[in-house]
Amino acid sequence: MKIGIIGAGKVGGTIATLLESCKFCKSVTLADVRANIDLAGLKKSRFVQVDVKKPAQLADFVATVDVIVSAAPYYLNKAIATTCAKAGVSYFDLTEDVGTTAYIQKLAQKAKTTFMPQCGLAPGAINIVGGSLASSLHQVRNCEMRVGALPLNASNQMKYYLSWSTAGLINEYCQVGEALHGGQLVTTMPLDGVERITIDGTEYEAFNTSGGVATMCQTFAGKVGDLNYKTMRYPGHRDLMKFLLQDLNLAPRQELVTQIFDQEVPLTESDVVVFYVSVVGTDENGGLKQRSFIKKMHGDTIHGRKLNAIQLTTAAGIVGVLELYAKRKLGPGFVKQESVSLASFLGTRWGGRVYGD
Repeated sequence: MKIGIIGAGKVGGTIATLLESCKFCKSVTLADVRANIDLAGLKKSRFVQVDVKKPAQLADFVATVDVIVSAAPYYLNKAIATTCAKAGVSYFDLTEDVGTTAYIQKLAQKAKTTFMPQCGLAPGAINIVGGSLASSLHQVRNCEMRVGALPLNASNQMKYYLSWSTAGLINEYCQVGEALHGGQLVTTMPLDGVERITIDGTEYEAFNTSGGVATMCQTFAGKVGDLNYKTMRYPGHRDLMKFLLQDLNLAPRQELVTQIFDQEVPLTESDVVVFYVSVVGTDENGGLKQRSFIKKMHGDTIHGRKLNAIQLTTAAGIVGVLELYAKRKLGPGFVKQESVSLASFLGTRWGGRVYGD
């Protein structure tokens, strides 16, 4: 299978790195508007310069591969997915943007190829785990999904350093989200719903952000009482973000905030991903059960490349579903994350290595 990756940044490069050891992948072509992309150690990969904003260049690139993976900023994904639909090429991405996912879901209604957005960490792996745990019970009272991509240490006031897409980070802090309450769809306000969680003796705060539930509210409406996703940070971070984005009214100016963060907030390579899912409900015998999936994940060195935790967990999420696609376990049209069983995901090379025991 020939795989094209649009966006040759940290995550795009990490996806290519993991694909090096996957037998289902024949070749990888990384495309980016920038030049001089480092492909050292990646024998299956080559680079081409493509400007996604130029439709002819994008169409020419899509026509050369069997599958497109978008690791580009979320606001470019509609154009990429549309081009894939016209070319009859399967499409996967990492977006957390609700509007983009809704667009792709509509686009894929008549598609004969696979369209699967939201394939990373959260949304992505968190929904595979949450959906599987919720489906394991007869009736579900609540399903809580929490993820934190955090620096191992931070001395600044907001107790946070950058480790992934700044545009995606700011977008999920600014947009409304979705949840189920009493089995019904509700809208959640960004940065609200603050709670405290202690895992392995470390205290975190969790609060509403957008996109993390993926399509689970559609799938489990009327079947699960309360279902929600929250982002975890070290205590105090949320208050500063609310001051910046809401009190100073900078949420409508996401590009400016992204520029400030990219310029003034350090990028860390020492990070940890904290992954938490808890489901409470009754089994077929009526017994009340609580089932959970809790894991802390760190970076690693793969094929001579040092990968931080958020790179590795995000890339493992999408490479795992690409393996399932290669094995013909994903159907045509729009594919939801929660339609993938946890057992199948953990049975993949990278899903099992990163998220398994």
